[in-house]
Amino acid sequence: MRKLLLIAITLLTIPIYAQDVPEGDVKVGLVLSGGGAKGLAHIGVLKAIEDAGVRIDYIAGTSMGAIVGGLYASGYNAQQLDSIFTAVNFDNIIQDNLPRRAKTPYERQDDERYAITLPFDNFKVSLPSSLSKGQNTYNLLVKNLDHVSDLTDFSKLSIPFLCIATDVENGEQVVLEEGYLPEALGASGALPSLFSPVLLDDKVLIDGGVVNNYPVKELRDKGMEIIIGVDVQDTLRGRDRLKSATEVLLQINNYRTAKAMETKKKDTDVYIRPAIDSYSVVSFDQGREIINLGETKAKEQFQTLQAIGMRQKPLSRKRVSPTIKDSIQIATVSITGNEKHTRAYVLGKLKLTPPVKISYEDFYNGLNNLSATENFEKIGHRLQNVAGEKVLHLELQESKSTQSLRLALHYDDLYRTAGLVNFTKKRVLFKNDVASFDLILGDNIRYNFDYYIDKGFYWSVGLKSSYTSFEKGVNAQLFDATDGVSLEGINRVNLGYQDVSNRIYLQTILAKQFSFNIGVQHKFLDVETETVLPTTEGETAVIFDKSHMGGAYSQLKYDSLDNKYFPNSGVLFDADFDVYLFSSDYNNNFSEFGIANARFMYAASLSDRITTTVEAAGGFKLGGTNNRSLDFALGGYGAKRINNIIPFLGYDYLSILGDGYVKAVFDIDYEIFPKNHINVSANFANVGYDLFDSTKSWLPPPAYSGYAIGYGAETLLGPLIIKYTYSPEVKSSEWFINLGFEF
Repeated sequence: MRKLLLIAITLLTIPIYAQDVPEGDVKVGLVLSGGGAKGLAHIGVLKAIEDAGVRIDYIAGTSMGAIVGGLYASGYNAQQLDSIFTAVNFDNIIQDNLPRRAKTPYERQDDERYAITLPFDNFKVSLPSSLSKGQNTYNLLVKNLDHVSDLTDFSKLSIPFLCIATDVENGEQVVLEEGYLPEALGASGALPSLFSPVLLDDKVLIDGGVVNNYPVKELRDKGMEIIIGVDVQDTLRGRDRLKSATEVLLQINNYRTAKAMETKKKDTDVYIRPAIDSYSVVSFDQGREIINLGETKAKEQFQTLQAIGMRQKPLSRKRVSPTIKDSIQIATVSITGNEKHTRAYVLGKLKLTPPVKISYEDFYNGLNNLSATENFEKIGHRLQNVAGEKVLHLELQESKSTQSLRLALHYDDLYRTAGLVNFTKKRVLFKNDVASFDLILGDNIRYNFDYYIDKGFYWSVGLKSSYTSFEKGVNAQLFDATDGVSLEGINRVNLGYQDVSNRIYLQTILAKQFSFNIGVQHKFLDVETETVLPTTEGETAVIFDKSHMGGAYSQLKYDSLDNKYFPNSGVLFDADFDVYLFSSDYNNNFSEFGIANARFMYAASLSDRITTTVEAAGGFKLGGTNNRSLDFALGGYGAKRINNIIPFLGYDYLSILGDGYVKAVFDIDYEIFPKNHINVSANFANVGYDLFDSTKSWLPPPAYSGYAIGYGAETLLGPLIIKYTYSPEVKSSEWFINLGFEF
């Protein structure tokens, strides 16, 4: 009796702040404001609304409110939304990070070399239009809204729905009530500077919060009799919180919103404002707390919500459980917008040859492959049911920018300090080509030039040229005496190393997994001592080699590691074979020879924070016993690999020489907190000449070993890695420091 009396009192209070509500069943609208990460509170509010038994008859939302509201309107319940958003990696969403496996070897090399990329069209530096193109957001929406992909009238959803966007050209409000739902939600949430504008129906649209972040009037115009509003917008800040230019700009933007809410709040019957002012629009890492605060605040008005629910007919909305489909049959693919890229190129990146049956995972991997080329501002895609089969519609928006300026910094113990300036130009001679030139300045001047024609399904063509140089103190006894020069009694010499390499190659993808390269190569090697040594004829530098060599090479590579420097999962297999057929023969002792090299790495997570990696590598030389300049040289850590200089913990660079080697590495990494790592490592090797002679035992026991403990951090410049290493054979330790991407 007491409970019924309380409900009756609550019912009588509703008309005090609402329009006149008729007796009997009432229509209830839900308005969800924008607010970035703070919009996750909408999910908690929806949980309370469901628990109270309220039937929502119409939803209007802006920005994050549109995304949550659109998914809810499509049929998901609040708990399902909680599961969807909890599983999302918002760092990848905001920054448009793509899985490493989605990139070709060429694209991975680019992505893992440069710290800063700036548009450089017409040789003028500019800033990117946004941090993200919104592609990952769009892919996520398409995937989770596949069950309503054929529906174009949002009033026909499980709950009728509308959202707000802004026409960036005239600043006017655009009400989105029909079309393709993922596109509409993406446009409503295209926060300026964070996400790129969305081209929709010949309009350039951005975040609806610019003009209307709380569309209560639009909802009232749909005949809703009771409005429940959830407000997660920023409020005006006091002077103690206005301590930066960014905060002042946000305050200016909030003037209009705060003023408008004075009226809009009065037009809201049940106004819910979660206590989330201490969070920001990008506090996605605190999503669980924000969701819980939304539910807590809504529960404060739970009895009011229950009273509304009791005035409605029973819930009839169909619930849609997320279904995981194993595969999809794509009958055909239609492509529009590919003026500068061929159909074969697009399908090659998608790895599609319709008609085809493909797993959903492989389908989205293909979309990531296409996005990773950075040749498209937008990759709109839609799967449409036609006669029981799926037709894939691709609407591409090609990137107008074809030139970029890229920068990076690096330090390691071999090349020392280095700064990189890169110029990249796409569409130089053909629609699908790219040219890139690195100029590396610092303790050792270097360059890299790459030209690549990407032919998609067909054989791609590439050209590489590079110059590398360094100086390094090495053990003099590792090198044989050269014509009249004795190194006896000399412990160390300063070695000068210069390499010019040029390659022309063909590349293709085998079995959709392995990259295969084959080509011809030229190499010039100048290896000599910088230290002047006594000879029978006076003093001179010792020149070990100063020859031009030519031949062919091939490479087979599979790489599914999720991170090059701190992998949590994946496999790397990299095998190559080089053959040298001619030489200018500085030492007059050249004979044809070949070099085979292979490396295998496996990474697996033992827990959320602990990862182990196991690596095995080996190589051998065939012929050319008198040509030692390309023999294997083990030692060091962190520098970009050149020729057969192989990293080995516990020893300095170029410490162990041989024409064959086998090596094993074991590593355990603990991520003590996000992007910060502590790791321990051990490596073992056998290295020598005639190592693989059938009369010798080359496997156990290892002749060389090294151990390390290290710290690593993922920074904006690339990885910071510090390792303290020790080898029991030489009974000494080495420190290795690596900062920045390898180049």
